[in-house]
Amino acid sequence: MKVCFIAYVSGIVQGVGFRYFTQQQARALGVSGYAYNMDDGRVEVLVSGDKQQVEKLLEWLKSGPRTAKVERVLIEPRAYKEWVGFEIR
Repeated sequence: MKVCFIAYVSGIVQGVGFRYFTQQQARALGVSGYAYNMDDGRVEVLVSGDKQQVEKLLEWLKSGPRTAKVERVLIEPRAYKEWVGFEIR
């Protein structure tokens, strides 16, 4: 089953390689989408693909890389859309 979610990650998540590490995880899991630094200091992550793999990435976002300090992750479902690759915006 294919799913799509958007996650808003709060905490110390900008300037610590969060988007790069998220891209690495996404590619390893075979999911697509993007990671984007928002003006308010959060990182927006859209992830699309196989439900099980998407859930693994969403779970990973709750801790993130060692360089980050994730305080909160707000996850919202989105209508499924096919994305090509996982990009950093």
